Amino acid sequence: MLGIVRYILRQLVVGMVLVTIGLTAILWLTQSLRFIELTVNKGASIGVFLELTLLVMPNFLTVILPVSLFSVVLFTYNKLIADRELVVLRAAGLSHWTLAQPALFLAGISTLIGLVLNVWVIPRAVEEFHQLQWTLRSSATNVMLQEGQFNQISNGLTVYVKARSPAGELLGIIVYDRRSPLNTITLMAERGALIKTDSGTPKVLMINGTREQVTRGSDRLSLLYFDNYAMDFDESSDTGEERSRDARERSTEELFSATEAQVGPTVFRQFRVEGHQRLATPLYHFAFAFLASACLLSGWFNRRGQTDRLITAIVLMVLIQAMALGVSNLATRHLSMVPLIYLAPLLPSVVGAWVLLAPSLKKATPAADVPPG
Repeated sequence: MLGIVRYILRQLVVGMVLVTIGLTAILWLTQSLRFIELTVNKGASIGVFLELTLLVMPNFLTVILPVSLFSVVLFTYNKLIADRELVVLRAAGLSHWTLAQPALFLAGISTLIGLVLNVWVIPRAVEEFHQLQWTLRSSATNVMLQEGQFNQISNGLTVYVKARSPAGELLGIIVYDRRSPLNTITLMAERGALIKTDSGTPKVLMINGTREQVTRGSDRLSLLYFDNYAMDFDESSDTGEERSRDARERSTEELFSATEAQVGPTVFRQFRVEGHQRLATPLYHFAFAFLASACLLSGWFNRRGQTDRLITAIVLMVLIQAMALGVSNLATRHLSMVPLIYLAPLLPSVVGAWVLLAPSLKKATPAADVPPG
């Protein structure tokens, strides 16, 4: 019997690895399109591009793994039925529960992986992702100043750079500054460089140029020739501000230790729901494994195929996913509904276990004594 379990488990593991890799590759390609602008238009390095795309992947693995497990269990058991292997195993006396053990064992491993991802890996990855995005958006670096185009640094501040020398020097600089409600300033310089002060504020140092200032509401023009001029980006830079962290990038300990007085009622509910979802979401591996196993292993063999059972399993899986989303939104509004977050994956698991164990329980129940006639 152990050999049979290993045989089915081997097929499940190979199939799940292949499906997970395939879905991960597809999601990686779709997510990479969000950051391709950083490389094409902003000049970000390939390393930054890869780091951004890889940091979002752990968050999607929690969705990919249960779907992969469900798909592989359906495919593997349907193949065993179509090849008549399951018919032989049933004839040999193997129960539904025994045949479902490989899927449940794989579900247990996937649950542990999902728990590690939810509790430790994903919060750290999301925090690193948001921090990197914040750094790219809030600092005027080489990513923001690209040659041959107008770079919108912030609302009211545009910088044009004609070319960049191999040493990093900026050539042909034009700065258009209308951040002040009173004056509009245009600066032009032959060359310059992007530097940072000790406080971290980005600054453009321009050499040999002119500064034109027009007072709004009048036609008066002020013209200044300079040998060197430094332009601060302090009003467009948020480097001095502290970035707020949302619930997804908080550690599980922070989510459960925060009080309503510290973060407010709305954020407090979000923290609590996020924390419970991290613990409950891995249970969907068991829910989907029980669902797929129960739909295909229960009932009799049909030579015409198991299409009706496959459709039933897929529809039930979609309904469970929809129920999970609804329960999450409901619990965010009312914390008294938090137990439903755990009930949503546990209920299909209990029903699936009952369907698999029911035939064995009926056989184990002794028949009632019939009085002699």
